[in-house]
Amino acid sequence: MTAIGFDAPGGPEVLRPETVPTPRPGPGQVLIRVAFAGVNRPDVIQRQGFYPPPPGASPLPGLEVSGQVVALGEGVVEVLPGQAVCALVAGGGYAEYCLAEAAQCLPVPDGLPLDQAAALPETLFTVWHNVFERGFAREGETLLVHGGTSGIGSMACLLGRLFGLTVIVTCGGADKCAKALEIGAAYAIDYKATDFVEEVARITGGKGVDLVLDMVAGAYVMRNLKCLSDDGRHVTIAVQGGVKAEINMAEVMRRRLMLTGSTLRPRSNAFKALLAQEILEHAWPLVAEGALRPVMDRAFPLAEASAAHARMEAGEHVGKIVLKI
Repeated sequence: MTAIGFDAPGGPEVLRPETVPTPRPGPGQVLIRVAFAGVNRPDVIQRQGFYPPPPGASPLPGLEVSGQVVALGEGVVEVLPGQAVCALVAGGGYAEYCLAEAAQCLPVPDGLPLDQAAALPETLFTVWHNVFERGFAREGETLLVHGGTSGIGSMACLLGRLFGLTVIVTCGGADKCAKALEIGAAYAIDYKATDFVEEVARITGGKGVDLVLDMVAGAYVMRNLKCLSDDGRHVTIAVQGGVKAEINMAEVMRRRLMLTGSTLRPRSNAFKALLAQEILEHAWPLVAEGALRPVMDRAFPLAEASAAHARMEAGEHVGKIVLKI
C-alpha cells in the first residue's frame, strides 16, 4: 500500500510517499480502507522528532481516520465488514489502509460525509476527556480556550455551546475572532491587540472563568491562573509556548485552584475504549442528528501531506485539515 513516511525528522518537506506492507489485524483490531485521515498538531510534532509513537504503534503519522472496515481480527464483534467507521488510532493514518482497535471505532451515521467523520475522533476524544472529565465542566460554567479556530479550539466551542457552557476564546487577529464567533464562541479576544487577562476580567465582571483549556503552557500558565475564578480548574493539553512555567503556589492555595493535564496518545487501549463508549453515549447522538459537525478547513491529496503540514504550521487554517486517500 501507499503511505506517507519520513526518513529523518525535519520540516514538512521530509514527508514523502512510500510503499509499505498492508497491515493485518490482530486480536481486537480491524483493518480500515482509509477514505480520509485527519491532520493534527501531534503529527507535526512527531515529524519534527519530538513526539515518538508509543511502543507497538505504527511509525507512520496519523491519529484519526474514516473509511470502510475490510477485515476483522480475532474476537471482534463491535463492527462488521463493510461498515463505515471513523476511528482514533495511535498512528498509521496517513496510508491507504490502517489498523484500529475495534473498541475505538465509531459508526459513521447517515448524512455525515467521510471527510468530516475523519476530522472528529482526535479533537472530540481530547476535548471530551479534558473539558468534561478531567476539567469537570458543568452546564452554566465559563470556559477559556486559547486558539479558538484550531481543531481543538473549534471543537471546544461546538461542544461547549451544545452542553451549556459560555466559551471565551483567544485568536490571533480580528478575522479569526469573527470566525470563532461564527463557530460558537460567546466571546473572542484578539490576543495581538489586547491583554486577554484584562479582557476576561471585563467579560466576567471580575469573577473569572471556571475552567481554562490550555494548549500554550510556558509563560501563559500564570496569566491563565489570573483568569480563573476561585476554585477554578486549569487543564493543559499541549506545550506550544514551552514546557516550563513559574507559578505562585501561594495563589494556588489561597484560591483553591486545580492544575492538571493529559496526553491522549500514550493512554491504554482500555482507557480509550471506555472514553469511546462515553462519547458514543453522550456526544455521538448529536453527531447522528446533525447538531455536531466539525469545522473543516481544507482537504489535501495524500501525496501532498507536506503541503497540509505547511498549512498547519503557518497557522492560517480554521478548523480541521484532512488528507484524501
